Amino acid sequence: MPKMKTNSSAKKRFSITGTGKIKRKHAYKRHILTKKAKDRKRALTQDGLVCKADTPNVKFMLAI
Repeated sequence: MPKMKTNSSAKKRFSITGTGKIKRKHAYKRHILTKKAKDRKRALTQDGLVCKADTPNVKFMLAI
């Protein structure tokens, strides 16, 4: 049986924290930033965590 491959797009987008949670970036911070409020853009800069329902799918893509 061959080894399971890691999804290349997932390994660029997600990282594992020390406690085993999965860290991610927020969307909507790439372009068309003039109409977005300053505090909204600042909030989108912060990292987020993958929600509990999506965690098994992301772990499968990362082959964890």
